[in-house]
Amino acid sequence: MAFEVKMPQLGLTMEEGTVGNWLKKEGDNVKVGEALVEIETDKLTTQVESEFEGVLLKIVAPQGTEVPVQGVIAFIGKAGESVGDTPAKISAPNAQPDIPAPIAVPGVQIPASVKPAGGRIKISPFAKKTAAKLGVDYSVISGSGPGGRIVQKDILAAAKTSASATTQVSALPSSSVLELMDGDEIVRLAGMRKTVAHRMFKSSSETPAVTTNSKVDVTELLELRQKLNTEMERKFSINDFILKAAAKALQKHRNILVSWDGDRIIKRAHINLGVAVALDAGLIVPVIRDADKMGLEMISGTAKNLAERARSGQLSPGEYQGSTFTISNMGMFDIETFTPIINQPDAAILGVCAVQDELDMDESGKVFRKKVMRISLTWDHRLIDGSDAAKFQQSIKRLLENPMTILI
Repeated sequence: MAFEVKMPQLGLTMEEGTVGNWLKKEGDNVKVGEALVEIETDKLTTQVESEFEGVLLKIVAPQGTEVPVQGVIAFIGKAGESVGDTPAKISAPNAQPDIPAPIAVPGVQIPASVKPAGGRIKISPFAKKTAAKLGVDYSVISGSGPGGRIVQKDILAAAKTSASATTQVSALPSSSVLELMDGDEIVRLAGMRKTVAHRMFKSSSETPAVTTNSKVDVTELLELRQKLNTEMERKFSINDFILKAAAKALQKHRNILVSWDGDRIIKRAHINLGVAVALDAGLIVPVIRDADKMGLEMISGTAKNLAERARSGQLSPGEYQGSTFTISNMGMFDIETFTPIINQPDAAILGVCAVQDELDMDESGKVFRKKVMRISLTWDHRLIDGSDAAKFQQSIKRLLENPMTILI
């Protein structure tokens, strides 16, 4: 009897995943523990190992297919064994978007067919929590998940429909159609890229963000780095010093470690540094937990390990969750200054720019050359006042300009 290969649940809130690159093709022999397929979630791409041994008889879900958790994506069995089609509901790569589920709103008649027939309503815990937060009555929603289960996207669609209905505006989905030219390629928005787009838009549209820029003299920092790299086995990057400086500055300025939660402000207890890592498919932010308790060498090793495993799709869900402050370094691309977008629910993000040569003049009138770098701090003005943001940015500047204080 053939074994069903199912979409794994790679996180507590994961409800569906996108099939990425198949590492085996139909007819290949597969061993237990051997990498079988890449799965893209809203956070990362990871390789899934086979739980069975045999022949990959049939790939049910080709690359780009969205499949709910526990949906069948392939069959493994004995050579020549026949298998049927998947019983799981999957979304083809070019499928049309679902129509938002009807909801109860004033003056709008709900068709009887979408109302629950009684008994327990099937709804995911995450969707239930979202419904409570948005004030959505999920008892009249028709779920789009497996077996009619209500999932988070149903709640979000219902909330959007409700807001539109109260103003007598139709909530049916619409999409702008661009005129295509010869050679244009249509790429489906899915997986990590879809999540990045959603999160960036959500952050920029919800947050009254302000970006302040400072110029830092990093001449002494570069000299110290060169000395340490000559004398020590581990090689430190400029970013290692910035991570340590930020962690140290946050110890003094804990008012930066806050999050907005509806009508509440959450004061964060831990200094967990999110480090933005660019991937081909998008952006991921692995987290260095309790960075203030680490020395420079430990921070450096942790950051490098997380970045390497992020690029190879080996991070666990817990390793890219829980940041309380984020750092994004664009210096290696010769960027002089930029406006980083806040990584919600953090209240601030530090953008790191390129090191440049600059001429200056001392008190005697002698011209000399120095190394400078700009840092760009974007902060949520709902939670942080300008003076507090400026004092925090000054603390980072002083630490970087006096690098021995970073190590003390």
